[in-house]
Amino acid sequence: MSTTPVNTPTIVLVGHGMVGQRFLEALAEQGTTATSRVVVLCEEPRPAYDRVKLTSYFDGKTPDDLSMVEDGFMERHGIELYVDDPAVSVDRAARQVTSRSGRTFTYDALVLATGSYPFVPPVPGKDAHGCFVYRTIEDLLAIEEFAKTSRTGAVVGGGLLGLEAAGALKGLGLETHIVEFAPRLMPVQVDEGGGAALLRTIEDMGLVVHTGTGTQEVVTADGSVTAMRLSDGTELATDMVVFSAGVRPRDQLARDCGLDVGERGGIAVDELCRTSDPAVYAIGECALAADGRVYGLVAPGYEMAQTAAAAIAEQEAKEFTGADLSTKLKLLGVDVASFGDAHGAAEGSLDVVYSDSRSGIYKKLVVDAQGVLLGGVLVGDADAYGMLRPLTGTVPPVAPEQLVLPAGAGAPVALGPSALPDDAVICSCHNVTKHAITQCTSLPEVKKCTKAGTGCGSCVKLIGQLLPAPADSGLCACFSYTRSELYEIIRTLRLTSFAELLDSHGREAARGGDGCEICKPTVASILASLQSGYILDGEQAALQDTNDHFLANMQRNGSYSVVPRIPGGEVTPEKLIVIGEVARDFGLYTKITGGQRIDLFGARVDQLPAIWTRLVDAGFESGHAYGKSLRTVKSCVGQTWCRYGVQDSVKMAIQLELRYRGLRSPHKLKSAVSGCARECAEAQSKDFGVIATASGWNLYVGGNGGATPRHADLLAQDLSDAELVRLIDRFLMFYIRTADRLERTSVWLERLEGGLEHLRDVVVHNSLGLCDELEAMMAAHVDAYEDEWAATLDDPDRLRRFVSFVNAPDTPDPSVRFVPERDQIKPDLTPLTLSPSAPALEGTLAR
Repeated sequence: MSTTPVNTPTIVLVGHGMVGQRFLEALAEQGTTATSRVVVLCEEPRPAYDRVKLTSYFDGKTPDDLSMVEDGFMERHGIELYVDDPAVSVDRAARQVTSRSGRTFTYDALVLATGSYPFVPPVPGKDAHGCFVYRTIEDLLAIEEFAKTSRTGAVVGGGLLGLEAAGALKGLGLETHIVEFAPRLMPVQVDEGGGAALLRTIEDMGLVVHTGTGTQEVVTADGSVTAMRLSDGTELATDMVVFSAGVRPRDQLARDCGLDVGERGGIAVDELCRTSDPAVYAIGECALAADGRVYGLVAPGYEMAQTAAAAIAEQEAKEFTGADLSTKLKLLGVDVASFGDAHGAAEGSLDVVYSDSRSGIYKKLVVDAQGVLLGGVLVGDADAYGMLRPLTGTVPPVAPEQLVLPAGAGAPVALGPSALPDDAVICSCHNVTKHAITQCTSLPEVKKCTKAGTGCGSCVKLIGQLLPAPADSGLCACFSYTRSELYEIIRTLRLTSFAELLDSHGREAARGGDGCEICKPTVASILASLQSGYILDGEQAALQDTNDHFLANMQRNGSYSVVPRIPGGEVTPEKLIVIGEVARDFGLYTKITGGQRIDLFGARVDQLPAIWTRLVDAGFESGHAYGKSLRTVKSCVGQTWCRYGVQDSVKMAIQLELRYRGLRSPHKLKSAVSGCARECAEAQSKDFGVIATASGWNLYVGGNGGATPRHADLLAQDLSDAELVRLIDRFLMFYIRTADRLERTSVWLERLEGGLEHLRDVVVHNSLGLCDELEAMMAAHVDAYEDEWAATLDDPDRLRRFVSFVNAPDTPDPSVRFVPERDQIKPDLTPLTLSPSAPALEGTLAR
């Protein structure tokens, strides 16, 4: 309860969503909470949470993770919060609000932040068992529970929330349909070209999209959903329907107490967010702004909240006369952004378009005849959004066609943050300009002082580029340390868990959390390289990405590849026969790779244990194609067979591969051994490569044959077998110890201060006195090595993860399908349509 004296003004806030919480923060910032009694009536059973990131609940976030209320905020500012107790009536004459529980509050100022409600088309069957809306955490909990016994879901609406809902159903293991009445997805944000690019990408993910048609009826049997009939005559067999066809302002409370509302809904307000009653304000999605629009985005709601808070405190308030509707989102993993006049509505506007249908990328800029940037649409690649949106209304310093071309094909001089004027709005959520951001020196300072970057987050990258020094050299938002610094912390303090590291060395805001997609696999790799333990035991399992989680590489259709290790490329006929029999019996696609291995493609996750049982029994072990670790040590046949060979390259390749197998590192490692200077194994394009000489071995390091090829550098020459192994031990452990996350040895060596000479000083001449320690760490790895698949097969608890559906372990994933090609198989990526008689598919997808 508030400790404010009873004769002070009382402010009652009805609704506690994102906008309502921003209003409370504005009151606190201007000191109003210290001089007023503030009461909040919240309809939901929990305080304000981030509705923009609602779908992240299905990615492992908890309701508490989504909370927008800082611990102790209400108590610190004396705010009275009543959850699960909405306002039910307003007596404007008596200036009183009554809640559902019967509480009555007299107000001096009343703020309505009641938000919006989902629009459900008035079709027959809309209230049947199995019909849901997608708006609150409670909605998500209900959807999650119902999905456990469902096989197919249909989402009505192909807008922002509709696509998020579809992604959630797909992630829950349901065959998913999207029904959109407009001729394209996201019709408000993107144009026809952008919608086509988005459609192709989403269909490639296995979702079935129906555009240009509406829902005519939800078909039921015994009160439960069985199908959905569309206006074009199509009938979709489904047992779950999620309505996400737009929202409507929640203005009933205002209507009941006689406040003015718009013809099509919304509580009418003026430029200071006052309703027709000067003592009552309305903000957010329930308000019809003075420009005649109801704004459904969070940024305009925040502006309204600040305006209303200032007006109530009788401070100078920035009038709300309209808002920027620009938005940048990631829907189903696809970047989508639009800004300004995205549809070219202005007379005489011109389009500049770049489209790459193969990659699912579409970019369009709208300009006028003088070259002024009016707006744009970005699908598939929205990295330029942060720069382009603030330039709206200006003539960019480079030609517009150069702004849409892919990297390397655009302007000869990159368009950087310096091109933005000081008054350019960088954070539209909190209306923060470039000038305000450049007064700060770090990203945390920017967030604390301006709140920029704390809303949707789309401006964070540009903020970092605007700061006078790099915004943050830390690994991610959870850690202010680099990967190499975290390695030293874990090694020195002998930490054994991610939670322990996060709580002791994470940023303050991250402590007690669960990390992010950047730091979790990075720390998992560090822990594995230092402990050499089974990577899926205990907490480690939750840190891994999909590939490590199932000890296999996921392919584009949801199947997995099986890659047994074949050291040095040497394999017996008996083992070749086993590989062939496994491929035949499980119907796998078989390919010999450039790394002298045989890859088997097309395995379902539930088949992996059976496949590996046969391979392990035949003497094979994991080839670690799924991990950031040693892949292969390629070799030629060497002096054993080749008339030019001067050393036994096969023997050395096998020795090295068996020594370094399973070694977790910042990035994948590739190696090769050539038996002579003719270099048939291409050793000089590898992370570490060995070439035989008449006197021993030459060691090359830092090569890369990938997208950015780099010739390896000669580190040492004419080495004996023992000298060669010792230097490779030191080189690899020094790399693992000092490299950044996902940094190949080629990039690391070029970044390393002093380059090759420094590396030679450290690992050859022991200039830092580290060599004994580096060798000991490698020896510990070699001694502790255990094949991950053999360890998995020996443990029934570990095997339980290898199912397509958690709640239906014997049910294969129906979306993993193949078609024949060249006497083998290839993924079938055509949309899957289940007939009404198809067997029920229960459970939640394991991946």
